[in-house]
This record gives sequence, C-alpha cells and structure tokens, in this order.
Amino acid sequence: MRKEVRHILRDPLTLLLILALPASLLVLLGYGITGESSGVTLAIVDFDKSDSSRAYVQRFTSSDDFRLIQDLSNVKELERQIEIDKVDVGIIIPESFECELLNNGTSNVMILLDGSSNPTDSTTSQLKLTAISEMANQDILMKQVDKSGQAHQLRMPINTTVQTLYNPNGNVRLFMIPGLITIILQVQTILLAALSIVREREQGTMEQLIVTPIKSWELMLGKIIPYLIVCLLNLFLLLWMAEVMFGVHVMGNMGELIGLSVIFILGSLGMGVLISNISKTQMQAVYISVFLVIIPAVILSGLMFSRESMPAFTYWYSELLPVTQYLEITRGIIVRGVDAITLLYTSTIPLIVLSVGYFIASVFAFRKHL
Repeated sequence: MRKEVRHILRDPLTLLLILALPASLLVLLGYGITGESSGVTLAIVDFDKSDSSRAYVQRFTSSDDFRLIQDLSNVKELERQIEIDKVDVGIIIPESFECELLNNGTSNVMILLDGSSNPTDSTTSQLKLTAISEMANQDILMKQVDKSGQAHQLRMPINTTVQTLYNPNGNVRLFMIPGLITIILQVQTILLAALSIVREREQGTMEQLIVTPIKSWELMLGKIIPYLIVCLLNLFLLLWMAEVMFGVHVMGNMGELIGLSVIFILGSLGMGVLISNISKTQMQAVYISVFLVIIPAVILSGLMFSRESMPAFTYWYSELLPVTQYLEITRGIIVRGVDAITLLYTSTIPLIVLSVGYFIASVFAFRKHL
C-alpha cells in the first residue's frame, strides 16, 4: 500500500488527473444535462400578418418551451430549415386566419415537427403544441360567447394539424442506431490512437522511430492509417447490421456518408494521437480519453439529451468534439436523407475544420526526441 501511495505522489500529473477530472466532469455534465425539452427552436410562416396571428404566435413564445428564431415567407423555406436541422418546429398560419376568427369560422393551422430528434422530446413538443393551441381555442371561444351569447352556434375557431416529419411513428431505433454507430466509432478511434505513441515509449521502441528519417506528420499518418482501415471496416459492418437486424436504412447518399466518416475517423484518431503525445503512461492516456472525450461524447453530443437547453459553456464544449458534428451528419443522411451540401455550414465544414485541426495539433505535439 505504501508503495502504491508513493507511486501516485511521485507522479503529479496522474494525481492531478485523479483529483481534478472527476470534479470537472461533474460540473460540466451537471449543468449540461437538464432533462427538459425547453428552448425548442421555432419558425413561423405567417401568411396573414394580422394582430390575431401575432397574438397566436405569442402564445407559443411566451414561455421558455419554444424559442422563435425565424419568421419565414414560404413553406419550402420552412421545410428547408427543418431539413438542415436549424429548426425543430414550424407553424404555418393561413392568409384568412383573422377573417375566419372574426366571422366565427374555423381556421386551419399546420404545424411541422422534426421527428428525427429524440422521440421522447418530439412527443413532449407535440403535447405542448397541442395544449397551447387548445388554450388559444378556449380563449377565443369565450370571447365569442361573451360577444354573441349563443354558445351552441359556435365552432372550434382553430383546427391544428401536427405533422411529424421523417419519423412519424416515433421509432426509437431509427433515432438511436445512427447515434450508437457514431459513439462506437468514437470510442474505438480514441482508445486505439490514444495508446499508440505512449505505448511505444513504455515498451522502449520509440528510439527506433526517432532515428528514422521520416517527418513528424509522416509518422502520425503512419500511426493513423492502419486504425483508419480497421474503423472503416467496422463502419461497413455496423451499417450492414443496422439494416439487417434493426431495419434502419440509409436514406441519403452512401458515398457521402462514407466520405464524411473518413474525415471524422481521421479527426478522432488525430485527437487520440494528441492525447497520446501529451501522456506519459497508458493509464494517463486512458484516463484523459475517458473523462475529456468519451463520457462527454456520450452525454453532450446529442445522443440522448437535446443540446438546445444546454448552457453556453457546455454547448460550446460539445461543439469542439468531432462526434457532435458527425452525429448530426449521420442522422441527417441516414434518417432525413439529406446530402452533405445541405449540412455544409451546420456540420460538414465544422467537422472538416476540427478533424484537420486535431491532426495538425497532434503533429505539433510530437517531438522526435525522448
């Protein structure tokens, strides 16, 4: 026991990791996980532009449940924003909205809901949307009764239709399987690469690499390529299993999915090699990988919890993880059938920037000396 205590005390970096990382992770995840579906992004297509339509929209935005981010001019633009995952809910108000209400008629309001998100969040959002619309109906009916005094002649003023896109049946597997493929690849790439350089140091074979004439980036690339091939084989296997065993088909372009997967794997391997370069032992490499990348990737990337309600620090921490961008891409291509161009600014470019950045950082972190 005394021997192990001395080992810990003589290794200040490991001691710091043991004490600081769990506390830091608790703060990060404690503030990041709320379990609430608040802050759902909302867009409006208001063809009426009347006081009644604005009052109707205000009912949805008066609480923290929905956050109005766009006022669009047509339905195609709204569907486009839902497709690129900028908007979760869209409300379409017809041109005759106020006229129908004033004449005791019925106005048909269409609500589009993104079903590619967590089915639980989608169901909760649908219930909230229906409840708010029903409360609007009750208030309008009460005013009409006060005005006419004849309740039996009144009809429901607003007929709300909620249409769930992409996953109308709420199939949990359709939501989870693309996310699980992403996380499995993340765990494999990080752990494989994080042990590569530090293992050479512990086994005493680093000297043989140092005396070779190859450059640092060539050495990093040589370390990464074999793992890239292994991870790609696993990706093909996982996609095949998803289709055969769970009925989850790739709705979009398979070639684009593979190409972006290569970029993600390279970036994750670069991140793992970077961790390996700054670690002195394999235990340190595993500890940093698990606490700084793997656990946040599982919890903060959007796999299980919505990212809209996260505080700014947690949200931007997850943005620095390539798995967050790749998760949006896999769900976009597999579930919604979108292409890489559609996700260009929201996910594709950020993934490329992060992947290249982590690889370059791993090259600079490596020095060809002991």
